[in-house]
Amino acid sequence: MEKDSYLLELARYIVLNPMRAGMVRSAKDWARSSYSTTAGQRQPHPLLTTAWILGNFGKKRRVAQQKYRQFVQAGKKQSGLWDQLKNQIYTGSDQFVEDMQRKIDPKQSLRNEPKTQKNSPVKALSFYKKKFKSRNRAMDEACRSGHSTLAEVGNEFGVSYATVSRAVKELECQM
Repeated sequence: MEKDSYLLELARYIVLNPMRAGMVRSAKDWARSSYSTTAGQRQPHPLLTTAWILGNFGKKRRVAQQKYRQFVQAGKKQSGLWDQLKNQIYTGSDQFVEDMQRKIDPKQSLRNEPKTQKNSPVKALSFYKKKFKSRNRAMDEACRSGHSTLAEVGNEFGVSYATVSRAVKELECQM
């Protein structure tokens, strides 16, 4: 996770899970959750700390607890955290994902890693059109990203998938 805001989203997602699964009507009804304690509705367990989460909502405990309850309540209307994942494992900006991928040991085998975790973040095909002056190079880079088919790249560039394939093959031969 790149930022504390993503961690807050994860904390909200976790306390809303039992409700989304239809196991309880409200987050406060799940006995094994930290929600009631964090929200100020139950005495804290000695091993549970709420200071970090509440510190994101205010300096005074009562105000922070109220804002936390509102934050969780607002999350009921939002899609789940999984919709924000990139490459199945990251939450953050595209630059953050690329930085994390660069930290992977190059000697480490990625054979067992799903392709979606190894790929760079998804970029719109228009990104490649703008970034590369050469149409063939732009189509090649778009294909190498692993996120688009030859037909999708062809549609974006106004050519057939066969033209895209030839451009990719031609650049491979040059390398």
